[in-house]
Amino acid sequence: MTATPPPAAPAATLFLVRHGETVWHEENRYTGVSDIALTARGLDQAEALGAWAGGAGLDAIVTSPLSRARRTAAPAARATGLLPAVEPGLAEADFGIAEGRTMAELRAAHPEAAAAFTADPAAHPFPGGEDPLAAAARGAAALRRVAAAHGGRRVLVVAHNTLFRLVLCQLLGIPAQHYRRVFPALRNCATTELRLSATTASLLTLNVPTWQP
Repeated sequence: MTATPPPAAPAATLFLVRHGETVWHEENRYTGVSDIALTARGLDQAEALGAWAGGAGLDAIVTSPLSRARRTAAPAARATGLLPAVEPGLAEADFGIAEGRTMAELRAAHPEAAAAFTADPAAHPFPGGEDPLAAAARGAAALRRVAAAHGGRRVLVVAHNTLFRLVLCQLLGIPAQHYRRVFPALRNCATTELRLSATTASLLTLNVPTWQP
């Protein structure tokens, strides 16, 4: 007699949120693994996210291990009474020689690397940086773990711009080389709603603001 397989876990609803503005983002500098503080505007964005979270019916909060993501999630944790869980796989990609630099600075100091990155950022990451395909794989695996642990529930996930864009491409079947074109940016503290199960991924909303400048 063949055993009946267990029913598939229901999809989780994940609200993907890029952390608040940092000092380097204010200056348009690449911020990957560097642990940079939020600006005053970034703190205001985090508070607005907290106000949104208080009425969003959340069941869990998950964050990147970097402090800018954890700090952004703190007001949401206060508003909901939920204890944020840290998921190491949601850390931002390492930008190598681009860390802390603007694109103008990179074009001046490393013109060939900057041109290659602009042409195909997935195939030609900045020297010393993380392979974008590897970042996409670990980020997607992290979101799958979150979805599996919270099937049928609503989860706030606070992490990073480039990681989320790479992961969305992987989950939705979009070639990684197009991540900067298809998703030019996830705005600070805006919500992107993703329905995710073990086998499916559906993008429901993109860049819905939670605050007004």
